[in-house]
Amino acid sequence: MPPSPVLTPLPSPRAPGLDLLRALAIVVVMLYHLSSHGIDVAGPGRHGWMGVDLFFVLSGYLIGWPVLRDLAAGRKPDWTGFVVGRAWRILPAYLAVLALYLALPAWREADAMPPVWQFLTFSMNVLPEHLTQRAYSHAWSLCVEEHFYLLFPLVAWLLARSGRMPGVLATSAGAALLFGAGMLLRDWEWRHAIAPHLASGGDAARAVAGYVGRIYSPTWTRLDGLLAGVLLAALRAFRPAWWTRVLTHGWVLLGAGLALLMAATQLDPLGRGGAVFLYPLAALGCACLLLGALSPCTPLGRRALPGARTLALLAFSLYLTHRQVYAWLDDVAGDLTANAPLAAFVLYNGASLAVAALLYVAVERPGLRMRPGMTRRLRGALAR
Repeated sequence: MPPSPVLTPLPSPRAPGLDLLRALAIVVVMLYHLSSHGIDVAGPGRHGWMGVDLFFVLSGYLIGWPVLRDLAAGRKPDWTGFVVGRAWRILPAYLAVLALYLALPAWREADAMPPVWQFLTFSMNVLPEHLTQRAYSHAWSLCVEEHFYLLFPLVAWLLARSGRMPGVLATSAGAALLFGAGMLLRDWEWRHAIAPHLASGGDAARAVAGYVGRIYSPTWTRLDGLLAGVLLAALRAFRPAWWTRVLTHGWVLLGAGLALLMAATQLDPLGRGGAVFLYPLAALGCACLLLGALSPCTPLGRRALPGARTLALLAFSLYLTHRQVYAWLDDVAGDLTANAPLAAFVLYNGASLAVAALLYVAVERPGLRMRPGMTRRLRGALAR
């Protein structure tokens, strides 16, 4: 019998399993959007929106872990580093792409886009014209993440300041309450904003608009993935022995994650069951995949898959730019998607990779390199 694998300390954010999940998340999101350009890949073409939920789970875990780790150890988290790190991680590339959308309206994937102030205030996901103002509309998920970046450290700080920092069980109970509240809220929204338009003789377009504006995009209805990620971070921070024990079941977790995501694909998002249960199911499935990918008992947790790290490094730039690239190619590629779908697939995604690499090298990576210096300067200014 082969020896049991040794459980090493949990990998860094550049761990092969995390890189693989980042790569998987951006790939399925891109394939999901590619389906609206005449290149439909079975599976991701319909359900690739779940890649965003995987990003949410990853963010909840990776943002939650350093904060909860310090609080569990009785240390004050590095709030200055947190704020500067998030700002310089998101804003340079995000604002550069926003400038491209404003400067090159002919390359947009849609004519209309929300007003600039909504992008600058990260509020475009909570306003009602999201369905008709579709250009750069995929930035809605960044709005959700920005709200999380603001609220989660504040909640954690208030709990620590009060001396009632919860352990993993209390955190689990709080997360369960928030999961339940989200399900009740989505049920209420479905009954009032969607169901009336699904009745006999109803307006399907208004039902979809109600779904996007009231369930799919708002922060308060899409916290499931972030909560699942934070719960994993709490488990690791407050119960490291439990965490180690959980990671010994990597294959079971991967299987459970895939099964849960397959179950999620059977729910109709516009139906009441989908509105209530789809996002918690997807969040739980993605959380299981995250644990399985981190487990040293599986190859995903031990060895890097070729190309996964490159895609992971480019994931943010790809997310920001791929829809604009697809729209531009629609105008220049002619009937390529109909006459040579494989060549179109290579062209659309190859061009997206090239543009994302340019954005990463020219904007995103320099911003990341500036973070340490900006953090030192801000600390010095606050210390005066």
